[in-house]
Amino acid sequence: MGAKISIPVRRIDAKEKAGGWTKYIGDYQFKNLQHGRFLRSERARAKIIEIKKPDFPEGYYYIDASDIPSSGKNNIQMIKDDWRVFAVSDVKYIGETIAVILGPDKQKVLDLLNQIEVIYEDLVPAFTFDDALSCKGGAVYGDNNIFSEYLLNVGNVDNAFKDAVKIVEGKYETGFQEHLYMETQGLVGAWEDEKITIYASSQCPFYIRKSVAVTLGVPVGDIRVRQTTTGGAFGGKEHFPDVIATPLAVAVNKVKKPVAMIYDRIEDISFTSKRHPSKITIKTGLDKNNNIIAMDIDTLVNGGAYESSTTIVLQRAILHGIGVYNIPNARIRGRAVATNTFPSDAYRGFGAPQGLFAIEMHMSHVADELGLDSSDFRRKHFIKTNDITITNAKMHDEVKLPEMFAKIDEMSDYSSRVKKYTDDPVKGIGIAFVNHGGGFTGNGEQAIIKGVVKMKRLEGGKAGLYVSVVEMGQGLQTTMRKIAAKELGLDYEDIVYDNPDTDIVPDSGPTCASRSIMVVGFLVQECAKKLKAKWNEGVGVEAEDVYKHPDELIWEQETLQGDAYPSYGWGINVVEVEFDPVTYEVKTTGIWAVWDIGVAIDEIIMQGQSSGGVIQALGYASIEKCELKNGAFMQHTMADYTIPTSLDFPKVETCFIDNPYKYGPSGAKGAGELVFDAAPPAYAEAVQNAIGKRIYDIPVTPEMIMGALK
Repeated sequence: MGAKISIPVRRIDAKEKAGGWTKYIGDYQFKNLQHGRFLRSERARAKIIEIKKPDFPEGYYYIDASDIPSSGKNNIQMIKDDWRVFAVSDVKYIGETIAVILGPDKQKVLDLLNQIEVIYEDLVPAFTFDDALSCKGGAVYGDNNIFSEYLLNVGNVDNAFKDAVKIVEGKYETGFQEHLYMETQGLVGAWEDEKITIYASSQCPFYIRKSVAVTLGVPVGDIRVRQTTTGGAFGGKEHFPDVIATPLAVAVNKVKKPVAMIYDRIEDISFTSKRHPSKITIKTGLDKNNNIIAMDIDTLVNGGAYESSTTIVLQRAILHGIGVYNIPNARIRGRAVATNTFPSDAYRGFGAPQGLFAIEMHMSHVADELGLDSSDFRRKHFIKTNDITITNAKMHDEVKLPEMFAKIDEMSDYSSRVKKYTDDPVKGIGIAFVNHGGGFTGNGEQAIIKGVVKMKRLEGGKAGLYVSVVEMGQGLQTTMRKIAAKELGLDYEDIVYDNPDTDIVPDSGPTCASRSIMVVGFLVQECAKKLKAKWNEGVGVEAEDVYKHPDELIWEQETLQGDAYPSYGWGINVVEVEFDPVTYEVKTTGIWAVWDIGVAIDEIIMQGQSSGGVIQALGYASIEKCELKNGAFMQHTMADYTIPTSLDFPKVETCFIDNPYKYGPSGAKGAGELVFDAAPPAYAEAVQNAIGKRIYDIPVTPEMIMGALK
């Protein structure tokens, strides 16, 4: 179905990026540009008693909540609008924006910023899950510090536990993770044609437009967002650019001059959102034949001081809470907790990596408790087509996990190595099985996003493609062209697809949730078919396609019941390690990955996605430690927050199993997040097999291993 489209082509942006010619936000030139810096809270939780400011020279400005127009709001419109544009009477986390200082000279702006003194009355902060759940210092949010709470249930868990002959319990924790994209956060606001234009390195230009419009109290059409080439994001530029864009827009609205807000690396690591930390407790009941008959899961995620996307992250964490398994009686309680930490936000996987790490490690521990082979035990419990999911729906997908296991077993010699390393004191091998729902949860695409794409016949036999999804390194500028070109019978280089501009392109939704190819790509495919049918009408003829939810998928948002996702990507990773008993360091000696992503739109691009996602995930699992001290991140530079280099891990051996999805372009499914999910538990299991001690938390550092062994 999709074999031809999988044939690799040269990426459309390869030459310019490799040659260093690509223009990023820091390369743009603006006449009379002003430089902005944030005055940020230095306290995690406090009242603001007084702000002492120096005299500002002419042309320099102090801008705060009092400069928001009367028609606007001191709130950032995200999924919720609790995050403030400017803190006013109190602060809730270290780094919260209090004001913008701006002027024409960067050094003078910094000098003025350093002369400002904020007088605080400190309050008792809540940093940990225990702090928050006990409402230490009083509630940060509501009356119980719970942003949201859900309960999923299938079967009869309590009765099943009564029949269990053995019960195994475990508690699993994951921490913050920094995005560390190549290009830091950066936006420039300008006053153009009597309205505000935001030039943005971001994932979601229409999110920025909506947030800025609400803050200023103007129609969305009065705000223009022009996407600049974006040097990486991984979720970090989904909602967080709104946190910069709203105070930036207030500043531009006041001074009517262009204002730049471009972070340096230390600022970016210190004062941006991270992956949600999690604490997941799992209790499993087994019958006399070692079959799982009941599972009870309690999931906590740390949302920080404001909610942002936390509730949706929690939803995805619990919807993936039992992983790829058919558990007849399962209950998952999920709670999103408010603390006085920097607000957590989107990160590749969006909650699924936390849930999948816990269930995969727990399944490994249950097998160990029973004296069974980890892989055999897990495969016995695989979900199959038409089995019931945690949301009481049928699994519609054709599940090819057995075929995928056979392939990765052949590639990695996994089964033989497991036996070979049983008594080896330093070597270990681990495996993980995962799935990842593509697109927004439930009816999000239908009820909230309502994506639209347009195409137009251009001069010279070319076609214009107008969508809002963003190239940020994952290859969309190439793959979207391939999808359109295939239907139109054109060369992919004859499809014109520029960075989105909200005054030109329709809102086809954000670049996130593994939806760009599966959902928007399908709209592009169908729109191209419509344009092909009208092609002979001549230059200028247009076509449009609007998202339509598959009729067979039913969802109840209030109860999270029904078809949580239209389709799933599936993955298996095997990781082999060698442990040094002197230094307690771990060397990874082999990595293998098999994926079901429907059909690869371009095999080389997907090889890159696989390698990048797996290595990023292995960093999360092993060396990327992001810690708090009194509410502030302790890591601030690339010297103390380390990520993997090409020398840290071997090549990822990757294979794709075709399993076309009927509502995906040429059968493609979501892939960008899936490739992150399996490596952390596979690595952790490999380490635990090497050292002979169970692993419950990541990252698995030498210090953690030393503690486990001693």
